[in-house]
Amino acid sequence: MLAGAATAVAATGALLALLDSTSPLRGPCTLFFLLAAPAGALAAALRGLDPFGRTLAALAGAVVLDMLIAQGMLAVHRWSVRGGVIAVTTLSLLLLVSVLVKEKASSRKRTQE
Repeated sequence: MLAGAATAVAATGALLALLDSTSPLRGPCTLFFLLAAPAGALAAALRGLDPFGRTLAALAGAVVLDMLIAQGMLAVHRWSVRGGVIAVTTLSLLLLVSVLVKEKASSRKRTQE
């Protein structure tokens, strides 16, 4: 239930940022999305670690990913909130899909052996 609530808050933050809403919830919910989306994808990639280490590494990686995206957008003079949210979403989805594809391939390999 907690994961569902976190997903709803993150999706609301992304939606409010993309729609350029003037809601007072836009800032906190968008910040939560910018931390939660890459952290969730990184946590899926770090399944071998213990839960505390995985959480800490995923949050640190999420901050690093957000900063790299912001730095890259500033370097090419293309900074925008909407663009940042789209870039974080895209990279998080790519990471998550690559992890899922790798897991699927390894489970197929195990079943064939």
